Amino acid sequence: MRLETERLILREWKLSDINDSVEGLNNIEVSKWLGDIPYPYTKKDAEEWIKFCIQSAENGENSYYFAIELKKEHKVIGGTSLEKINRRQGTAGGGIWTNASYHGKGYGSEAWGKRIEFAFEELDLRRLETGFFEGNIESFKMQTKFGGKIEGLKRKAFLCMADNTYKDEYIVGLLKEEWKK
Repeated sequence: MRLETERLILREWKLSDINDSVEGLNNIEVSKWLGDIPYPYTKKDAEEWIKFCIQSAENGENSYYFAIELKKEHKVIGGTSLEKINRRQGTAGGGIWTNASYHGKGYGSEAWGKRIEFAFEELDLRRLETGFFEGNIESFKMQTKFGGKIEGLKRKAFLCMADNTYKDEYIVGLLKEEWKK
């Protein structure tokens, strides 16, 4: 699967993406917002994750794991996913991360918008659900920019592997009819 925007390619992960993945995730300012990413993040961690993504795609599982590649640099600068797709209910979850060196340039929003478009227009889903840890204001802004609404707070929802603290998670829902393209 391959999706394109003006500046980005969202595509399947490859083992050749290991170094870019480590560069992006071996940063506490990124990993502290992700529940299942250890810090430090090693080549072994990246290889295991990428192999999982490749295997999921080969098995036709109900998930898409996209590497976010910056076209002009041919470099992976993040990742995004659609997970736990329930076609009968028309729902999915998932998340996003971007390399801190590329923050503030709109790449995350560009990728997130394409992910939403794919979910609603190609997969014909009706509802997306994701979350963000308390304090992650940038994630909150990005999700609500597209019409997402906070639906609740899960207290101490995750033991974050990066900093070994419990994190409260706000749940954000986005309905197809509320989507701001």
